[in-house]
Amino acid sequence: MPGFLDRLLRRDPDALPRSVRADQALDLLAQGAVLVDVREKDEWRSGHAPQARHVPLGRLATDARRLPRDAPVVVMCASGMRSRGAAAQLRAAGYRATSLSGGLAAWRTAGGPVTR
Repeated sequence: MPGFLDRLLRRDPDALPRSVRADQALDLLAQGAVLVDVREKDEWRSGHAPQARHVPLGRLATDARRLPRDAPVVVMCASGMRSRGAAAQLRAAGYRATSLSGGLAAWRTAGGPVTR
């Protein structure tokens, strides 16, 4: 009866953890999650994941509406600091969002592609 227990404890079985490792993020993306890069424009131009959507952190509140609500959202930045706050902001707005721990460096180490 895990469904009953989850409801009783008010746990959402579809909820994502607050942060994920890069290998977990790659798995989520393979399953249809959306990758959002919240770094600034100059950081984005220096290299980014080709499938990422660029939404600078300062524009997240207004541009989040461009993100699908029916898919998980993985948020990345350079180190994982800004993405944690951005993922929390998206969760508060009703998105299923998680932060990529370790940022772009962890992404690269896990074999995630980067383009300019």
